[in-house]
Amino acid sequence: MRIFRLQLPFGIAIGVLAAGMLQAQQPVVEEASQAQHAQAELQAHIDAADEESRKMLRELRRVEAETRRLEARSDALAPRLERRGERLDRREAALDTLAETREVLPEIEQALISRLQAWVERDLPFLKDERLARAAGLEAGLADPGASAAERLDRLLAAWRTELDYGRELDAWRGTLNEGRDEGDARREVDFLRLGRVGLYYLTPDGREGGVWRADADRWEPLDEAGRMELRHGLRIVRDQRAPELLTLPISRPLERADTTDAEASS
Repeated sequence: MRIFRLQLPFGIAIGVLAAGMLQAQQPVVEEASQAQHAQAELQAHIDAADEESRKMLRELRRVEAETRRLEARSDALAPRLERRGERLDRREAALDTLAETREVLPEIEQALISRLQAWVERDLPFLKDERLARAAGLEAGLADPGASAAERLDRLLAAWRTELDYGRELDAWRGTLNEGRDEGDARREVDFLRLGRVGLYYLTPDGREGGVWRADADRWEPLDEAGRMELRHGLRIVRDQRAPELLTLPISRPLERADTTDAEASS
């Protein structure tokens, strides 16, 4: 019996062997490829989830920052809103009493005008006719139906401000001096000097006569030569003809002093 052996070339044998191995490994390669693909998809999902988480974290931080800013603004506005609420409450209360105020307003205005007239009468006698005419005009305005309450109050307050300003002013003018009480008494032209409501003086144009108003005696008293010289200096100072300096002049109204005994007792 003969046995036949088929002997292939070496290269063909290796090729056949490799082909068989490739056929055997093909399922393994496909499984590895599928696993890599699945791993890539999983990583993509993880990356997408991480990005979404980062977006949510950024949004959360933004919301927290906005909340803190709004809380700080609310804390800052709270006192202002509280004050505004208090003002509204006061306005509502004022509106509730507006009708009553309108009823008593003419009486208040009349009282203020009367006090103004009395003040002018008791005050130093400067520009007296002009000041009394101003007060009389205010009184006539109360009967004017065309004037509103606001307009009347504006005029009244303006008159009071003018009177108060007199106490802070230095003034000099030329006017007529009536040394008596009657119309027939001697009248002459003089220069007046007023130092607020503290001093009122006159000096004749030739400088030979001068006087100071004494409120306690309700009359003029003459000034000596030294007083007239100081008065000339004062007139030049007020008229910007001389540098300001300290004047030595008698005052028209005595200074009111508190009783030290009472003050010590009250303290």
